[in-house]
Amino acid sequence: MKDRVSITMLDDGIADVRLIRADKMNALDAAMWSGIREAIDVLGAMKGLRAIVLSGEGRAFCAGLDLASMGAGGSGNDPFALVGDEANASQIVAWGWRKLPVPVIVAAHGVAFGGGFQIMAGGDVRFIHPETRCSIMEVKWGLVPDMAGFPLWRGNVRDDVIRELIYTHREFSGRDAQAMGFATHVSDDPYAAALDLAREIASKSPHAIRGAKRLANLMTHSTNAELLAQEALEQKAVMRTPNQLEAVMAGMEKRKAKFADVE
Repeated sequence: MKDRVSITMLDDGIADVRLIRADKMNALDAAMWSGIREAIDVLGAMKGLRAIVLSGEGRAFCAGLDLASMGAGGSGNDPFALVGDEANASQIVAWGWRKLPVPVIVAAHGVAFGGGFQIMAGGDVRFIHPETRCSIMEVKWGLVPDMAGFPLWRGNVRDDVIRELIYTHREFSGRDAQAMGFATHVSDDPYAAALDLAREIASKSPHAIRGAKRLANLMTHSTNAELLAQEALEQKAVMRTPNQLEAVMAGMEKRKAKFADVE
C-alpha cells in the first residue's frame, strides 16, 4: 500500500488519504488496486475515525486503467472474485469508500478518467476543479464500466446522460461534471474545500454521522417502509445518549462540543 496510497491522520479524527503514483497520474496498476483495497480495510478498522479526505498527488486525481499493467495481468487478482458479500475485487476500490462507516470527501483535479472517475463516485461528497478532464473511458478500450459506477451514479445523474457519456466516452470538464450531477461542488482548490467540509463533519456527533450515512446508503434501493423503519432504529440508537445530550448542551451554551468517539 505504501508506494501507492498514503494515509495521514490529521486533527479531529480526519484521515488524509492520497493516491501517490504521481509519476503515472495515479493510474490503476496491480499495486494501486491492491493498495486502495488495503487502505479501505485499514480505514474500516480504524478507531476514532470521523471523516476521510481522498485526493490524488501530482497532476491528476486518477487517470484510470494503466493499459500496460492490464497487458501484464491487470489487477493482479481475479477481478470478478467477491470481496465481502457485494462487490468484486475491481468494484471494491470505488464501492468500498461508500461502505466505510464515516463520510468520504473526494477532491478531484487534473484528470479523472475511467476507473478514476468511478473511484471519485464512491465519495459521499465530491469537490472537483472546474477544468478537470473527465471521461467514462471504458468503451474506448472495448470494455464496459465495471467498477461500481452504475450503482454509485444512480440517483445522481440522469439515465440518458449516463448512457450517452458511456457510449461515446467523450471528454467533459469538472464544471460539466458538477452540472450533470457527478460532482457536488466546483472549487478552484478542491482539496482545501474538501478538508474544510471534513473538519465541519468531524465536529459533529460521530454516532449521529455514522447513523446518517447508513441511512443515506439505503436511499436508492430500499422501500419507503424499509427506510422509515431504519430511521426509527437509528434515532433510537442515538437518542438520549451522552453524545446526543452533549450536542444539545453545546448548542445551548454556544461552545464547541466534546464528543466521545465510536468504540
